[in-house]
Amino acid sequence: MLSGIKQQVVVGKDGKIEIQTSDLAEGTVVEVIVLVEQDVVETNANQSIQQDVTEYLLSTEANRCHLMTAIQNIETKTNLVSFTPEEWDEEYNIRS
Repeated sequence: MLSGIKQQVVVGKDGKIEIQTSDLAEGTVVEVIVLVEQDVVETNANQSIQQDVTEYLLSTEANRCHLMTAIQNIETKTNLVSFTPEEWDEEYNIRS
């Protein structure tokens, strides 16, 4: 059986990552997967810049049009899909 430990840590000097937990006994074999938050975009000149999520979503004409249409639909209450929690459960069987 697999179990997991999730921690957010900061990479230290020389790329060192430390996970501290009392849930693992010394000598336990584990598999480590590192997921890196991607809030930094690399530019062509290899400089890092932070890019606002909204700016990114509006960065193409197609995205801008889609998002503006969605906002307009919400404001005018048109083309909306609504359902009850029971309907959602029935459709997607999320309860066991």
